[in-house]
Amino acid sequence: MEEIDMKLRADGVQKKVISPGKGELSTFPNGTKHTALYPLVSLSLRNISLGKDPLEGQRHCCGIAQVHSHHSMGHPDLDKLQANPQPLVFTLEMLEILPPGSFQMEIWAMTDEEKLEVIPQIHEEGNALFKSGDISAASEKYYSAIACLKNLQMKERPGDDHWIKLDLMITPLLLNYCQCKHLLGQYYEVLDHCSSIINKYNDNVKAYFKRGKAHAMVWNEAQARADFAKVIELDPSLETSVAKELRVMEDRIRDKQKEEKGRYKNLFNYSSKASATASTG
Repeated sequence: MEEIDMKLRADGVQKKVISPGKGELSTFPNGTKHTALYPLVSLSLRNISLGKDPLEGQRHCCGIAQVHSHHSMGHPDLDKLQANPQPLVFTLEMLEILPPGSFQMEIWAMTDEEKLEVIPQIHEEGNALFKSGDISAASEKYYSAIACLKNLQMKERPGDDHWIKLDLMITPLLLNYCQCKHLLGQYYEVLDHCSSIINKYNDNVKAYFKRGKAHAMVWNEAQARADFAKVIELDPSLETSVAKELRVMEDRIRDKQKEEKGRYKNLFNYSSKASATASTG
């Protein structure tokens, strides 16, 4: 059988893995001293399976500090294993054998340079999905690109030239992500992300416009009007678009007021009838 370039340590002994056939299993027992940091590895793998940043949920400290901290990893089994490391047995199953170059590398496995190169492609894939109406899938694409850039940004000093360059790449992706979340009805997430953009770039018209629409959807009329006024201040050409959004918001408010008025009227009529019945009884 062909030897592949893969090595694992089992109880301190380095082993080379001989490539098994499809469907075959291989087991590797590991002592406690080699699995103390496994909860961090498992957390990264779980994040990857969900399309998240592998480092999401991890503190920015060394591995040993992670082990001795009281920070929850968000998974009870990993918290338990982190607090009390145990010997583990890893079982690997060969699911599929692919020739070199026939598969697309996962983002987490790429070098920093490869990640930067693939971001425009992911952005375009997200745009294509959005245009086709698959908003949820587009949202995931944008999130993947944002997480990738955030991961690179963590390696830079905030405010440095390269940090700013990465942040300027994140901003349009985050605005696209907010558009998806708005269409999916997740308005409070839109408010949070747009506010984070405005806190850094207080002249970003799109962030004000999207935040104003989100405020309108959660009945924050005053905040919506303030954001829409800022949009017109920054870009007067958008006055027609803002007027349209204001009309939509005002119509929703009127409909809500009518609905509440009818509800209170019915409640009052019910109370009056109940009192009359009690009196005649």
